[in-house]
Amino acid sequence: MPTTTDFERMLREVALRVTRPRVAVLSAVHDHPHADTDAIIGAVRERFGQVSHQAVYDVLHALTDAGLVRRIQPRGSVARYESRVGDNHHHVVCRSCGAIADVDCVVGTAPCLTESDDHGFTIDEAEVIFWGLCPDCST
Repeated sequence: MPTTTDFERMLREVALRVTRPRVAVLSAVHDHPHADTDAIIGAVRERFGQVSHQAVYDVLHALTDAGLVRRIQPRGSVARYESRVGDNHHHVVCRSCGAIADVDCVVGTAPCLTESDDHGFTIDEAEVIFWGLCPDCST
């Protein structure tokens, strides 16, 4: 598990100024994969005290732009954030409770799938969401 020093180093490596809110949000995303903004705000407040909604939104935007976190938004869901970046993994979502889990690349290297017609695009990523019922909901 990364430490505060690790989070500070990560921020510096992408030329972001190290601030308490940035470290707190980055830590919360690492601790709570696939969390929505409200859950991240709750985790930050529980561990570091008061922080505004807007500050968390701003930090999440900056961290996403810098490539330190990934924003996903399965159909019918609010945006969620994860710290697993730098690979082209996918997700499986429970249709009943909304639980989300990571699925490693389907086949081969990124973009994991071979398109039938690239229409002239240079494709470097594929986003796949598998839908079904989690073990708890399928019983």
